[in-house]
Amino acid sequence: MNQKLRTRTDGFKLYSVFTGIFVSTLIISNVASSAKIVSIGPFAFPGGAIIFPISFIFGDILTEVYGYARSRRVIWTGFFCLLLATLTFYIVQIIPGAAFWKGQEAYDTIFSIVPRVVAGSMTAYFLGEFCNSWVLSKMKYWARGGRGLKQAWRFVASTIVGEGVDSIVVLAIGFSGVLSLQQMLQVGGSLYVFKVLYEIIATPVSTRFSNWIKRVEGVDQIDFPDRTNYSPFAGLGVAANESVSSQQ
Repeated sequence: MNQKLRTRTDGFKLYSVFTGIFVSTLIISNVASSAKIVSIGPFAFPGGAIIFPISFIFGDILTEVYGYARSRRVIWTGFFCLLLATLTFYIVQIIPGAAFWKGQEAYDTIFSIVPRVVAGSMTAYFLGEFCNSWVLSKMKYWARGGRGLKQAWRFVASTIVGEGVDSIVVLAIGFSGVLSLQQMLQVGGSLYVFKVLYEIIATPVSTRFSNWIKRVEGVDQIDFPDRTNYSPFAGLGVAANESVSSQQ
């Protein structure tokens, strides 16, 4: 039955937990991507790609359950945590090592900061995550919160858009002029296909998991266009007049 639900995050049991998982996944995937290039079958991609799609899956779950405004807060949290991690790696890199420490070359190999690659990665994350959340939020409203195939489709469709934006931006900013167009298409195409397939395979689990969270939290947010500010730069809190509705 319909009921008025919380408009603040304080009372939610799992929101902070998912924020922590989202941020951890984001930072771990970036470190792993710097550390190793892996090969699985015909695909070759940074090691972080194994875990990075989980950030988009949790982005889907956060928007599906808690709505765009609360998801926006998590995206910004991830952005600033990733920026802090990047600055920390860089500062540690330039500080002279102890005389007995012989690992500087290994550290430089893994954590070397290339400004344009960092700029590309940060911009791609920002645009990709917000596109992902925006698409899912809009599709849920158009479907009136429908579950089943409608829910599965919006999980996949939002990832198709978000991962597409992420892949294009990071290659265009970080590797344009470094890799040929053919190489960018090969690397970007392999990475994009892998990420989308990852989401498709995980969809039966992620949709059921999100519905379980709705029952636990007592919330099933639908973002009504006239009450939702979709600007990424809007207030990071949840406005009191933003719509919150439950279909439980």
